[in-house]
Amino acid sequence: MIPYADFFYFGILLYMALPTLLIRRWLGFSRAWVLLATAAMLIAQYGTTAHLLPVIAPAGLRVTGGSPVSGGLAEVRDIWVVIACGLFQWSLAQAFLWMRTRTSWYWPFPAAMLLTLLPLVGARFLPMAMPGAQFGFLGISYVTFRSLDVIFGIRDRLIVSLPADQFLAFLFFFPTISSGPIDRYRRFSQDWNRPRPAAEFWKDLDGAVHRVFTGFLYKFILAATIKTYWIDRLAEGGFLNTLSYMYGYSLYLYFDFAGYSAFAVGVSYLLGIHTPENFNRPFLAGNIKDFWNRWHISLSTWLRDHVYMRFMLAAGKGHWFTGKYTASYLGYFLTFGLMGLWHGIEPYYLLYGLYHGTLLVGHDLFTRWNKPRQVWRNGPLWRATGTVVTFHMVCLGFLLFSGRIGPTWKPANSVPPVTQGAALAHVGPHESSDGQTIRGWARDASRPDLPVKVAILDGNRLLAGVLADGFRADIQQAGRGNGRRGFSYSIPAELKDGGKHLILVQLAGTDIDLQNMPRSITLSPAFSGRN
Repeated sequence: MIPYADFFYFGILLYMALPTLLIRRWLGFSRAWVLLATAAMLIAQYGTTAHLLPVIAPAGLRVTGGSPVSGGLAEVRDIWVVIACGLFQWSLAQAFLWMRTRTSWYWPFPAAMLLTLLPLVGARFLPMAMPGAQFGFLGISYVTFRSLDVIFGIRDRLIVSLPADQFLAFLFFFPTISSGPIDRYRRFSQDWNRPRPAAEFWKDLDGAVHRVFTGFLYKFILAATIKTYWIDRLAEGGFLNTLSYMYGYSLYLYFDFAGYSAFAVGVSYLLGIHTPENFNRPFLAGNIKDFWNRWHISLSTWLRDHVYMRFMLAAGKGHWFTGKYTASYLGYFLTFGLMGLWHGIEPYYLLYGLYHGTLLVGHDLFTRWNKPRQVWRNGPLWRATGTVVTFHMVCLGFLLFSGRIGPTWKPANSVPPVTQGAALAHVGPHESSDGQTIRGWARDASRPDLPVKVAILDGNRLLAGVLADGFRADIQQAGRGNGRRGFSYSIPAELKDGGKHLILVQLAGTDIDLQNMPRSITLSPAFSGRN
């Protein structure tokens, strides 16, 4: 289940929100309730999805729940991966804290950093080393950055204790776990431990309502409209369509992500945690540096503090470079190169990061060149021109980020069906048949930039062929291309006859079933009126 992606999630969220209102109104901020609500929402979010992990077992073995183990892979629920990751990160942070207070050795710090990154690296590279295997969960990159923030805090002697409840609440705080904003441990701990006046509840409630309604406007009205009536109608290639896609995708990405962030911040306020804002009208930025002070603020400030500034400090202390600005420029490329790789291991993510590093270096070079010459001046017209230029440069960067341009991209309507015997290195799962929709995702790793088509069958009867090109943020964040791998099929009313149906989802043109298939479901007429 993807947070804030559909109204079903908000229905689940109501079960948490209503008691939260009562508890905060009459009892005040409750750490116990935040922990309980987080645990319940994590189970709801991660308890129904599963990954394939490598195991040592004979082929054909069936594990709990009837999941097949084939070629050394077993199905494991995401919630167990989340729990294992949390225990691993807490144990690692505790071990580093213990060593930091008892020794002056330098090696525990880089060792702790590398081990903290291990789950994220596994999620990115395991599918390449073992086709079909998956590791990680939606939000593992954000959890990793929060864990690294703790390691840095211990390194700087700013964190001297790690209560388990506080650490795990910070790491897995459910409103922000999947896509941020990236909070800081010291800021979170202040909210976690400070006393609250009764009047703060009403202020928090006002902030929560405002942000939640902003999220609905951005994500479900503006972003959905742009996607339906702009992006999805640009299946053809060509320069003009690519140019139109560039602007449409940039606006869609902003409203979709800013809408998500508004939901996350709003629900955080409801619980009494003041998660930092993530966007501040980024398309009004006057230059590229100003843009990164407005876009994905929690990520850009995290990278600034923990990568760029630490690189600059180390370079200065070690006298690594003779040039006055060399360290700064290399720091930009290092910081934004890592930012690109954080999104995924596809080449266009790295290119996107290096592109922004180049823009920042170019901005600094031009600013220093212009200072004595005053070719570019201040004033309303100059600021407006800077905003327009910055907007176009940013949109070009988002086009790179989307993966649409490049030697392997082809228009969706030109993708040939997968043929029998194709080398399918990775097949995604069917995720649900709830009596209303059949949804999931699929990917052919031998052609990672091209969407595949899935065939949906009722027994031997073909119901539909559906192109798996719907955007999925969790797939994108897991490093599997640009995220356009999802499919959804609405079950027709004539099938809702109250009987049982054997539903299959296969890759079109093959007899290869998606994971979790086939599935026997009862299509009751009672479902026909549900959303």
